Amino acid sequence: MFQPNMFDSHHHLLDMPHKTPESEMGKIRDEEFESKSGTENMDAPSGDDQDPNQRPKKKRYHRHTQHQIQEMEAFFKECPHPDDKQRKELSRELGLEPLQVKFWFQNKRTQMKAQHERHENSNLRAENEKLRAENIRYKEALSNATCPHCGGPASIGEMSFDEQHLRIENARLRDEIDRISGIAAKYVGKPMVSYPHLSTHTSSRSLDLGVGNFGAQSGIGGDMYGGGDLLRSVSLPTEADKPMIVELAVAAMEELIRMAQAGEPLWIPTSDNSTEILSEDEYLRTFPRGIGPKPLGLKSEASRETAVVIMNHISLVEILMDVNQWSSVFSGIVSRAMTLEVLSTGVAGNYNGALQVMTAEFQVPSPLVPTRENYFVRYCKHHPDGTWAVVDVSLDNLRPSPITRNRRRPSGCLIQELPNGYSKVIWVEHVEVDDRAVHNIYRPLVNSGLAFGAKRWVATLDRQCERLASAMASNIPAGDVGVITSPEGRKSMLKLAERMVMSFCAGVGASTTHTWTTLSGSGADDVRVMTRKSMDDPGRPPGIVLSAATSFWIPVPPKRVFDFLRAENSRSEWDILSNGGLVQEMAHIANGRDPGNCVSLLRVNSANSSQSNMLILQESCTDPTGSYVIYAPVDIVAMNVVLSGGDPDYVALLPSGFAILPDGAVLHGGGILDVGSGGSLLTVAFQILVDSAPTAKLSLGSVATVNSLIKCTVERIKAAVSCENT
Repeated sequence: MFQPNMFDSHHHLLDMPHKTPESEMGKIRDEEFESKSGTENMDAPSGDDQDPNQRPKKKRYHRHTQHQIQEMEAFFKECPHPDDKQRKELSRELGLEPLQVKFWFQNKRTQMKAQHERHENSNLRAENEKLRAENIRYKEALSNATCPHCGGPASIGEMSFDEQHLRIENARLRDEIDRISGIAAKYVGKPMVSYPHLSTHTSSRSLDLGVGNFGAQSGIGGDMYGGGDLLRSVSLPTEADKPMIVELAVAAMEELIRMAQAGEPLWIPTSDNSTEILSEDEYLRTFPRGIGPKPLGLKSEASRETAVVIMNHISLVEILMDVNQWSSVFSGIVSRAMTLEVLSTGVAGNYNGALQVMTAEFQVPSPLVPTRENYFVRYCKHHPDGTWAVVDVSLDNLRPSPITRNRRRPSGCLIQELPNGYSKVIWVEHVEVDDRAVHNIYRPLVNSGLAFGAKRWVATLDRQCERLASAMASNIPAGDVGVITSPEGRKSMLKLAERMVMSFCAGVGASTTHTWTTLSGSGADDVRVMTRKSMDDPGRPPGIVLSAATSFWIPVPPKRVFDFLRAENSRSEWDILSNGGLVQEMAHIANGRDPGNCVSLLRVNSANSSQSNMLILQESCTDPTGSYVIYAPVDIVAMNVVLSGGDPDYVALLPSGFAILPDGAVLHGGGILDVGSGGSLLTVAFQILVDSAPTAKLSLGSVATVNSLIKCTVERIKAAVSCENT
């Protein structure tokens, strides 16, 4: 009946640059933080009309009926900021003046703000008491300290380290309280702390995952290919933007929770209950606030998925709120990401209330699917029922460019603690995107939601949680041949394999940082190449590296293609570099319940005895939304160091491999029956060192060689899997 829009005034602010931010912020404060009494002021004369000798008239009070209060309370829950049209309509229904309705809502907002501030102040007082008690404890320790040599009282100089530590801790706590106060007061009179430099470093509270913490992600997906300044070109939010960002994040959190828990009519199940579809009409009626209507030319993609994963809820929150861990765990989806500004680090030593302005690029492992770049705020909240929630929502209205190719409506996950270290995750993905540049062979996959939807995020998370559990396992049976039982060796080898996978995924997609050149072929069968120079990086060989990739469709189910490519006994059928030699597995580490999730060390026994034996590090991983087989030649001496628990970061890798995706969902009666019974979308990618001198130039002969290599490999794979299929 009513169409409230909480952020109309905010969007209006961004659309009128000729007005000063101060004047516009003044209007926002007048509208949102008014604390004048309601109907008590209706009959009070103005200062100009009052006679100084005349006693002011007694104020006339108006008491609303219980029915009127109940109706306005109900409307306030849905829209605390009604516009003029809504106030007039509400006044007609309740028999009140529009001004009375306006003042009632102003008083109600003031009352709710006061309650919120009292609660925040109570928390602040508790923090101060804790700080005061800690100070007293340190002072007592200082006063009672004794000299270890003579037994007499110690001087202050001997305790300088403890005193310095105390002062540093106190300063940190004071900064934390200032941040909380800034949020509680809605930035009135106290601006929020900001970090002007871009942050891609690991947080000081970073969870030690054992595998998967390799420093700044920009080195993997951005600077490595020479185009890392694109995401950095997004301007940082101004002080005038921050109140709007907080309001938007709070509204997005409320929307995410309702989207995750709602059923019909918001989510409509298909006839066979295999999936559910978001009703856009019901969504617009339920959530009229937010980032505004959908721009022309964009289509909506919405999905929801639930799973139980083997990781505790605190660790999951740590992964989602640390950009390096998030990029590492979801390296197949997140090609690049960075935190632009931290508005709040959270309270009570965790991420409760943390706010981060971020930018990220999401990908499908193929040059034929453009990446999706987003500028958004991420908000983490610990709810009273014990559930954690992390939500993203786009800040595209703060971008300098008016062109919007995709937006993230409130998307994220709810995390519920379960016994024995497990967690229940409900993931919601809701985006608006222009996908017209997607190649036709990948369009069914994108439309099915398996490319960017919630199912892919959850499947990736579940697989990575199993991988982490495997890395931390200590009771590995020693009966099987080739199983690595040393905890240090397992950790080093898994860390090396993960860096290999991240490097492969970052270099195979159609990122805006990549400059692909088409060599040969037409349509989906063309071979695309790019070059980069590698210098002063111990993890990559120095010189010019040529990357080549091609994507194509084959009429073979993904599981059969995956099993064929990962098996060592069939490798000689497609691997030209092995020269037909016998491939033997020397060692392996299981990564999950599926036997296809495995890290292996392979030895190629060449038929030519004059050639030295070659080792290959390979990781194969699979989940319902896609599979990978990624490998790289490795030095024998370096791998002996890794297997002994040595540092794997100095092992040079040039990963090649395959990304295997379903060609789209098999539809029947509007529902998804099976995503693995059709054909496969296969991406083949090679990285080759064409010249070891960093100053050398790329020759046409090298390009022709890699083009011939990848074409020959594709032909061998097509012929081999076709025979396997028949």
